[in-house]
Amino acid sequence: MKLRFAVAFAAALLAAPLASTAAFAAQCGGDFNTFVAAMSREAAADGISQGVISQALGGVQLDQAVLNFDRRQRGTFRKSFEQYAATRVTAGRIKGGKAMLMRHASLLSRIEKQFGVPPEILVAIWGLETDFGRGDMGKLPVFRVLATMAHDCRRSDLFQRELLAALKILQRGDLRLNDMIGAYAGEIGQTQFLPSSYIKYGVDYDGNGHVDLRHSVPDVLASTANLLRTNGWKAGGDYHQGSANFEAMREWNRSEVYRRTIGYFADKLAGQ
Repeated sequence: MKLRFAVAFAAALLAAPLASTAAFAAQCGGDFNTFVAAMSREAAADGISQGVISQALGGVQLDQAVLNFDRRQRGTFRKSFEQYAATRVTAGRIKGGKAMLMRHASLLSRIEKQFGVPPEILVAIWGLETDFGRGDMGKLPVFRVLATMAHDCRRSDLFQRELLAALKILQRGDLRLNDMIGAYAGEIGQTQFLPSSYIKYGVDYDGNGHVDLRHSVPDVLASTANLLRTNGWKAGGDYHQGSANFEAMREWNRSEVYRRTIGYFADKLAGQ
């Protein structure tokens, strides 16, 4: 869905830079292969193995369709809250969300106790992003997308950081290369984390040694809760417009329309 770019990009703008020895000094623009070679050197300086660099960036090509999509994304939230919520919080999605609340009740209860985020909020985000992991998580190779966006000079520093973070996900073994598939800004998984957020907030909640935000529902939901808690979510607090928790959701999306839609969906799931 198109709003995933706005969600993930807003989160990236607010996220603290990754700790790194690299200076993100690769020169944007110009010859794409020259840029990729410079980024490969940055990655090596940041501790990424040559094997991972070759696997991820060998033969990577610029994707003009990604740039075209990026330029069309301005003004995603021109609709009013009422107009937007009516198209996103449908009867079918509410029914599906309530089924997920029941199916994962024990897991969601444990996550709430640990992170303080109520099940309805997590399921609302999950549903809006990818229809509870059953919908579109994106179909684009993450490294092609991020290399393309990093080469573009408008936000090169931001996407150079995202590219290095994606390489770290691969190096850690959290996802295999063929699972590094996402949307038009490199968002990954069932709640559409940018790679920097994946590294910063990801939680191995199923205990298998990897943070898997594509396949593991426990990892997906706990990581989403961790993102909110880390950014100021207060257990038991109100989450509607004007509340502290509404502001904590800015890390998820700066748009008030989108955050109000999360709250509205959560209310419907809670039977309000």
